[in-house]
Amino acid sequence: MAFGDGKSDMERLGIFKEMGYISIGDKYSPPNNRPFNESAHRSRQMQAGGTAQRCALQNGFFEKTFNRIFEHEALNDQIRLARQYRNQQAKKILGKAFLPSNAIKKPCGSGSYYGTLSGPVEAMSPQTQPRKPHKSLGRNIMTSPGKKGSGYSYPNVTLSSIEVYASDPYDRPKEILKKKLLSHHSKVKAGPFSSNLHPKDFFQDNPYRSNRPTAQAHKTLPSIKKKVSPVPFKPTSPSKRSGGMKAGTFDTYPSHSADPYIIRKSTNKEPVFRPAPGPKSTPVKSIIMHNVIR
Repeated sequence: MAFGDGKSDMERLGIFKEMGYISIGDKYSPPNNRPFNESAHRSRQMQAGGTAQRCALQNGFFEKTFNRIFEHEALNDQIRLARQYRNQQAKKILGKAFLPSNAIKKPCGSGSYYGTLSGPVEAMSPQTQPRKPHKSLGRNIMTSPGKKGSGYSYPNVTLSSIEVYASDPYDRPKEILKKKLLSHHSKVKAGPFSSNLHPKDFFQDNPYRSNRPTAQAHKTLPSIKKKVSPVPFKPTSPSKRSGGMKAGTFDTYPSHSADPYIIRKSTNKEPVFRPAPGPKSTPVKSIIMHNVIR
């Protein structure tokens, strides 16, 4: 079977014929015409007896005898049952009925203990408790009145006395620093100490840093004066534009060589051997899958 590009199925896939991918060749049966249960539709169906006609007999019912829904529902007397229940509860009382001694007493006002079992409570009585006589704490310590002023720029206001003025040289910090530097340089015997055992990073922050002293700057050589020609430079001619005739190029237009087109025909009339194509892959469904789809 040929495909759109003209190749056969043997050349494209290595098979005689490519089967369709939509179905396996079985006939289509619409779902409306198919029965719900094919096994029950084909074989013999369950047959029941005809409908029984309605009459006064039990032929049209499942039960052979008529059964009541409730037992003794038409013989119950509610008043009689209540009387019997009351008599059964009265038999359980062995002695006399319980009667309260007196009626509930009503209070005559707020804070009254009339009618209570405990009586008045001493802790809740309004009587005042005896207290100790008042004793004065005595007179406070007398001091001199506070001095006026906030303490800043006011003499004799704070607890401490005024400090005596002492003179201080003007360049005293510079002189102290100068003495420290001179004593330091006098103690130095050699150059700065550098240890090779100190751990360093694999890559330094500054790759151009070096411990060697910098070399002296090179002296600039005297500039050589160029000879200036008195005649100015002038181009030969303006650039030419290419208009399809090779006018702006350095080489001239090449001459055309005669080369007629000749169709070569093969003189060998023997058939050409063409080997069969190799194995090719194609989607193949198994036999079990075809049976499942059916």
